[in-house]
Amino acid sequence: MTTPVVSIAYHSGYGHTAVLAEAVRDGAADAGAVVHLIKVDGITAAEWELLDASDAIVFGSPTYMGTASGAFHQFAEDSSKRWFADAWLDKLAAGFTNSGSKSGDKLHTLQYFQILAGQHGMHWINLGLKPGWSTSEASENDINRLGFFSGAAGQTHADLGPEGVHKADIATAEHLGRRVALTARTFAAGRAAA
Repeated sequence: MTTPVVSIAYHSGYGHTAVLAEAVRDGAADAGAVVHLIKVDGITAAEWELLDASDAIVFGSPTYMGTASGAFHQFAEDSSKRWFADAWLDKLAAGFTNSGSKSGDKLHTLQYFQILAGQHGMHWINLGLKPGWSTSEASENDINRLGFFSGAAGQTHADLGPEGVHKADIATAEHLGRRVALTARTFAAGRAAA
């Protein structure tokens, strides 16, 4: 059985997105992947090489002013060296974000990640969950409580620290990590069989 390698390339301004990054890591590790957490605002040459050697890269950033953070945008721009070399071609990709409001234009951040992945020729993995908290009997503690499909999204009140990240959002991020790891294993097995 092939052990997939999943790297989580993320920026966290105040620690909330780091909590989700750690949850993605935990979910991927629980599914049997080797996982690397990479903070993009201090990325090293060795960490770029880890990304190049990964089967899947999960992008993460807070949503600031309707898009990913400036630090993540810088990382994306710097990834153009990989684009020229097709270093990430046919890798798997996914994404997650967090903001202070229920919507906060998080969808735009996830779409930004999808476009970045598309430019690199990567294959996007969606969340694969129905929306939670969408009926009168449902609860804000449901997994995917914010009802996103393209990736994991969290909402943390702006006056709370990282300890305030909602447990349902953590569970949703863990689900994403598991889904990425399992999909990476399937892709690796398919390549080996081909």
